[in-house]
Amino acid sequence: MATDPSHKLSTIAVTAGRPERTPDAPLNTPITMAATYVAGGDVEYGRYGNPTWTALEDALGALEGGRCLTFASGLAAVATVLDLVAADGLVIVPRHGYTGTIMQLADLESRGRLRVQLVDITDTEAVVASCADAALVWLESPTNPALEIADIATITAAAHEAGAYVVVDNTFATPLLQRPLEDGVDIVVHSATKYLAGHSDVQMGAIVTRDDDLWAVLKGRRDLVGAVPGPFEAWLTLRGLRTLHLRVERAQANAQELVRRLGDHPAVDTVTYPGFGGIVSIVVAQGATAADLLCRTTRLWVHATSLGGVESSLERRRRWKAEAPTIPDALVRLSVGIEDVDDLWDDLRTALDGCVG
Repeated sequence: MATDPSHKLSTIAVTAGRPERTPDAPLNTPITMAATYVAGGDVEYGRYGNPTWTALEDALGALEGGRCLTFASGLAAVATVLDLVAADGLVIVPRHGYTGTIMQLADLESRGRLRVQLVDITDTEAVVASCADAALVWLESPTNPALEIADIATITAAAHEAGAYVVVDNTFATPLLQRPLEDGVDIVVHSATKYLAGHSDVQMGAIVTRDDDLWAVLKGRRDLVGAVPGPFEAWLTLRGLRTLHLRVERAQANAQELVRRLGDHPAVDTVTYPGFGGIVSIVVAQGATAADLLCRTTRLWVHATSLGGVESSLERRRRWKAEAPTIPDALVRLSVGIEDVDDLWDDLRTALDGCVG
């Protein structure tokens, strides 16, 4: 069914990617479990397309304002975009970016495939200067887990002037809070595992672009490499997308209230929050051991490494060796869910009370 571009994004989340309204048609696109198709049509083989993927891609594309391709995971989407960089090309990336992206880049650089420059994404002047020799500028805003904000429009303009592509990982903000394609960005990447699917039961990635030629190149790479999603996972992600606006609104409201309360707790040294979304970072005053204790002693909050689910989760990020050494050792990333905010605070406060030296 065609999407009305005049509708608000919350309406598009509910209506996009639906079947045509014909008598006895299902309201939802069915799961098409097919690896092989009868010859003579547009799909031909299961690596090239699936009606369930198409429904999800139509919906997410409408939300971001471009054309979407879905992948088996967020990192599969990342790898496909990085494959655009020519040999020895320079990639600019935030020093506090997602570790999966940083690790992929480090691997490619170690094999002489490309060059990498880590930047402080908040230093717009320095980032703009670094664009001069870049083939690809990779942005996160907010960054993971430092929650730093980039001047996307200014950096994009500088990168394009230098002939570089610009990519924004929009996993944290989602298209409801930020639409980077409107700032001229070439490609938006999502770990749809997180907020888009929203229930911690799917692994899925996505790319969105407004450039039809670029979309065709990226689809060609997906077809060739085979990093395609499963139809059941695509169906689950589309089902999750229907409530994205409700989940994001509730998580954001909870996060804003928790930020207000966290600032007064003696166990918390600093609170970082960009003012929107459901991710908060805190630094525990008593150090890494106390931060680990916090993560082990909550009862409602789940100690887990992912984010963006309906449940609230937390973890000390430097427990991962790949995390940037400039991230504070006692930084705990909070993924705020949709539970009652008073229940969340009571549980978090009790655990924090045990961290006061």
